[in-house]
Amino acid sequence: MPKIKTHKGTKKVLKVRKGGTISIGRPGSRHNTGKKSSAINRKNRKGSTLSKADQNRLQNIIK
Repeated sequence: MPKIKTHKGTKKVLKVRKGGTISIGRPGSRHNTGKKSSAINRKNRKGSTLSKADQNRLQNIIK
């Protein structure tokens, strides 16, 4: 049985943290941020974590 290849596009977007959770950037933080409120821009900087269901689904692709 051949090895599963890493999906390079997904690997560049997602990052695995120390605890094993997967972090991802928030949508709407790339451009046109001048018209958005500063609270939303601040929230977007932090990023977010993937849900448990998505994390299980993408586990083999990222490794």
